[in-house]
Amino acid sequence: MNKRALEGMKVLDFTRVLSGPYATMILGDLGAEVIKVEPPGGDESRSWPPFLEKGESGYFSVLNRNKRSVVLDLKNPKAKDAVLSLAASCDVVVENFTPGVAGKLGIGYEDLKSENAQLIYCSISGFGQYGPYRDKRAYDPIIQGMTGLMSITGEKEGPPVKIGIPITDLVSADQAVAAILAAYIHRLKTGEGQYIDMALYDGIISLLTIMAMDYFATGKPPGRWGLDHIHRVPARAFKAGDGRWVQVAATSDPMYASFCKVIGLENLIDDPRFNTNRLRVDNRDAIMPILEKKMGEKNADQWLALFSEAGIPCGPILDIGEVFEDPNIAARDMLFTMPHPVEGEVRQLASPFKFSETPVNPSRRPPLLGEHTSEILTGMLGMAEEDLEAVSGGRK
Repeated sequence: MNKRALEGMKVLDFTRVLSGPYATMILGDLGAEVIKVEPPGGDESRSWPPFLEKGESGYFSVLNRNKRSVVLDLKNPKAKDAVLSLAASCDVVVENFTPGVAGKLGIGYEDLKSENAQLIYCSISGFGQYGPYRDKRAYDPIIQGMTGLMSITGEKEGPPVKIGIPITDLVSADQAVAAILAAYIHRLKTGEGQYIDMALYDGIISLLTIMAMDYFATGKPPGRWGLDHIHRVPARAFKAGDGRWVQVAATSDPMYASFCKVIGLENLIDDPRFNTNRLRVDNRDAIMPILEKKMGEKNADQWLALFSEAGIPCGPILDIGEVFEDPNIAARDMLFTMPHPVEGEVRQLASPFKFSETPVNPSRRPPLLGEHTSEILTGMLGMAEEDLEAVSGGRK
């Protein structure tokens, strides 16, 4: 069987809740050995809904497969010694405490670098390790608001709206993985470890791209456009006759002509108000009511079949339940189950990575709290059994 891409990499994981756990789960999916260090009370997300049938947290479950859980009470000096020993044998450390907390706990970069000069140490925080907002408490909606994301999301005349997933945490996790892998490649070339400072705030700022350039070019902050595309017409969702929504993107002039033919409005193709995309954007308020009325004449499936046949990008707007009934989910192997000692089995979202030579094969279910404390502390570090209870706060 082929090896996984990151097999041999060891990750010491001090993360909790979302951004950090998602990042380390990706590393685990790719083959890294991930040791998740938890306080005696555990990652707080273990107590967060939604709850599975037997009471386990679905929130924790979806973010923490391919990890082993070790409980350490970092107030105990022997527990700190255990961390130093673990760090000496690991390639990567990831933490997402508030800036400064890791140092106070004695597990900051300088503390662990002294045991392993080649260590790659990644800190994920809301606003970064320096700057005026360093100590500001950060949650996804706060970051969404402060980065302008909510100002460009929602209906044109409506209030700002947050994106429906915790996008700032998830983006920072993906970017942290990219940074860790870049640092790892650098270390393979030079033998040098390094420190990585990742901020949720920076991650979203980097995604503003076209919207930022719109502001740079015009001097005017772009607003909310709801279902519409700011620079392309027609490229939006339309309500079909059966009440369902159809997304259509006729983003070029030839596609616009095809779109008009499909919906039976050939007269609009050469209409001098609409015969270029620039004109359609300028005359959006004139063309949209015409298109919306016409799109109400057939049901969603009829429109989707017609647009697909004409080669026009289109798709339905599905709810989450409909998404997981879509045959493409099974075809792309994006959902699977893992056995679990409490729940019997847990459903998991699969990795999006499809490698030809190093396939992703998640092998470890989400761990129970402290499930691997004894295995790692006695097996890897040689700690005496009598010390386990003290260093784990009774969670050996």
